[in-house]
Amino acid sequence: MGSTAEEAARGRNAAGRLLRADAVPAPWQLLGNSPEAWIAFDRETRRVQRFSPGAPVRRLEARLCHPDGRVRAAALAAWRNPPLQLVVIRCADWVPQVRERARRVLGRALADHPARTRDRARRVLGRPVAGDLADALTALTPLVLRLAGREHGGWAAEQLEAALSGRYSLLAAWWRPGQPATTWSWNSLTPQQRAGILDRLGHGTDLRSRRFAARVALATGHHCVRERARRAAAEPDPVTARMWTDAVLAAMAADGPDDGAVDALLGSRFPAVRAAGVTALRGAGRAAEAHRYLADRAGTVRACARWLLRQDGGDPYAAYRALLADPQRVTGPAVTGFAETAGSDGVPLLRTLLEHPEGAVRAAALTGLRRLGARVEVPVLLTLLEDRSASTAREATRQLLPSAERLDTAGLAALTGPQWPPHTRRAAFRLLQGRGGSAELRAAVALLTDPDPGTRRRARDGVATWNWLSTLHEGEAERAELGGLLARAARHLGARELRLSPARGAADRDARR
Repeated sequence: MGSTAEEAARGRNAAGRLLRADAVPAPWQLLGNSPEAWIAFDRETRRVQRFSPGAPVRRLEARLCHPDGRVRAAALAAWRNPPLQLVVIRCADWVPQVRERARRVLGRALADHPARTRDRARRVLGRPVAGDLADALTALTPLVLRLAGREHGGWAAEQLEAALSGRYSLLAAWWRPGQPATTWSWNSLTPQQRAGILDRLGHGTDLRSRRFAARVALATGHHCVRERARRAAAEPDPVTARMWTDAVLAAMAADGPDDGAVDALLGSRFPAVRAAGVTALRGAGRAAEAHRYLADRAGTVRACARWLLRQDGGDPYAAYRALLADPQRVTGPAVTGFAETAGSDGVPLLRTLLEHPEGAVRAAALTGLRRLGARVEVPVLLTLLEDRSASTAREATRQLLPSAERLDTAGLAALTGPQWPPHTRRAAFRLLQGRGGSAELRAAVALLTDPDPGTRRRARDGVATWNWLSTLHEGEAERAELGGLLARAARHLGARELRLSPARGAADRDARR
């Protein structure tokens, strides 16, 4: 399945082909199960027919999307086996008579969906194809959830949730009122079938369906606490992962801790889930494991580990000092955690770590010094611009920017040369931009052909919006030099892209910085 825009374009294209009376297959073959494609198909078909009122409508699919509600209602009454996606859309129709009829048709279509699906697929594809109600509900769920935001779109979502929760029959009240639900052959979804549908939705690519499936499964008590924890740890969507995590914590609060569930939470890649696992260690009687998470890469997890350590009578600051005293255990997150707990007494240790062989450690130490309000000398920061670690150079640049106007422009310009790595060239150019004036212009023109795309784009943006006349009038560069820079810029950008008017606002340059 492509992007939302691609699927919508596919739906509009299918509508155009259908209305041109091309020899095309049925729309349900062209559009698949993409909700965006079906919604776009409906809108485009209605739009075209609205502006072509006299054109004959041969296909029933087009009549189901007609601007006139009477035509839509008649199509629903005449068609014995309409595409379920279009019927679901009509269930949210703004005309009461249309949506009431669509809801009855949907009930009838789902009642004998397996047999009709197999017959239709056999006729079109020329081979037997398996199909059952579970397949239909799984395929329709993304569209049902997309339509739930419409004024009358919540009905189908409510019916679907009720059916998957086992509360009552999907659409039973609309097909044969008063008839017991047990007489419906398609309504007898077993708990295993409902769990299977929810499992397929929960592992699909549609985010709304994943969250819907998780909410229904949790509301109906599916899955034990360990399975919920495994779902939370493996879930790629952070919102759904949070739902599973909250359910795990609630279950353990009610029924007691579970070591397997706690270990599963601790293995998640999402900080919020890992943090919940660290917090749950206390209830599981495993507070002594807090030390293992003091150097987690996520700040929320480190904070929970420090809380857990304090609850167990420990001292996070002392634990961090012991951690940094061991060369084998010093990492960037460990240094960051130390800076989060240290005061001014931690500054000397952070200064010594500026010479650590690991770039992540040097960057974290420099960041920690800034957070503690410790001043790092300008010569030291200038040296760190040449650091082989990009994160260290970025942090040094950040601390140098307030004093950019006092820096040596010749030295910074030298660091933009091709012999330096891309992150050094970017850092030096950023400082020259912070300084402004002709020094920035010279560097920007020189970097128009830089091999690094980001640096080259930043330089092109600066040159394209440069106020050349202002630079000339202020005497920041000789006329001959400025003419040479302008000629060189024109060769790379072209005269059309250069803005030679003095109307360029200072806001343009501020935005670049």
